[in-house]
Amino acid sequence: MGADTQRANTPRDWRPAARVRGMATSIFTEMTDLARRTGAVNLGQGVPELASPPALLEGVSRAVLAGENQYPPARGVPALREAVAEHQLRQYGLTYDPEREVLVTTGATEALAAAVLGLCDPGDEIIAFDPCYDAYAADARLAGAQLVAVPLAAGSEGFELDPDALRAAVTPRSRVLLLNTPHNPTGKVFRPDELAVIAEVCQRHGLTVVTDEVYEHLVYDGARHHTIAALPGMRERTLVISSAGKTFNVTGWKVGWLCGPTELVGAAASAKQFLTYVSGAPYQAALASSLDSVSEWAERLRSELVRSRDLLTEGLRSAGLRPYRADAGYFVQADVRPWGHADGVRFCRELPERAGVVAIPTAAFYQGAEAPGWLVRFSFCKRGESVRDAVDRLVRSA
Repeated sequence: MGADTQRANTPRDWRPAARVRGMATSIFTEMTDLARRTGAVNLGQGVPELASPPALLEGVSRAVLAGENQYPPARGVPALREAVAEHQLRQYGLTYDPEREVLVTTGATEALAAAVLGLCDPGDEIIAFDPCYDAYAADARLAGAQLVAVPLAAGSEGFELDPDALRAAVTPRSRVLLLNTPHNPTGKVFRPDELAVIAEVCQRHGLTVVTDEVYEHLVYDGARHHTIAALPGMRERTLVISSAGKTFNVTGWKVGWLCGPTELVGAAASAKQFLTYVSGAPYQAALASSLDSVSEWAERLRSELVRSRDLLTEGLRSAGLRPYRADAGYFVQADVRPWGHADGVRFCRELPERAGVVAIPTAAFYQGAEAPGWLVRFSFCKRGESVRDAVDRLVRSA
């Protein structure tokens, strides 16, 4: 083919669609690449190094060998939908019809995207609490909606809901409130009184709630996870999202689910069918027989994570940084100003060379203008030796 023909076949004025323009490589990819290049201990992304339940892994092998390798049903393997419904009843006293009110997804990330695409029109507003998981803003943008960030108040120990800021964020265009509890990246567990405020605002203004609860079983020190769907008047306006990845240390399986009233689940299913359609048949089959034992497994996992969290928290403090309390999840926030940094992005880019450790700047999770640039997120979902190695490096570099 000649050069003239090639030029003729080149699209004129090629450019990415506006909805994805500016969605460059994320800070997570940058920091992971930096860890590889420098040999640093990677406490950036929440990729667990911990073991998975042997019975669950054996279940996948059996499912594969038994031939469960083709497309599963569009809404998920029936046995898994039934197991999810039983889990919600057992944990929270919520009854869902597995046929019409449970949808299996390719991880919680797809569940979130399907929910936003199925519920929001261009011009709608989605309220979320800042800082928030970066997929929330991306999903809003793909739907043509606007993410409205309500900052959590950073106190001396942790993060608190600001009821006045929440109420002020609601406008006639508000359609969905995106809640994340237990919360990433702060490790906050929303208290019952905070959930009651959120529920009151949503009912007053007719908002639908999409609640991301992937860390539901990873709550520490006697704290307890409560789902907003269990509050009076909230089940009928709430989609509850969770997944197997964090609970069973199988993030690569990408099996999630959402539960809610038929109309809301149907809207999400309409979008989901044109995203992945279906996935993970043998993984779904294995998980269907493991959810009934999740409480026993999660208790052991929490003990391991608490040891790593405490080791990391004390190590950060010994290194001269100021860690925040983490009541749940995988991450500890730290104030890096004692090291002479007010810019967490620069701190994280320099940390691998200075200390041989990788972390993530919390500014990457803020969507509003009030980001405290001096906050940095460290992950503790790692083997004890990895956390100890990172702590030793940080202390030596202080």
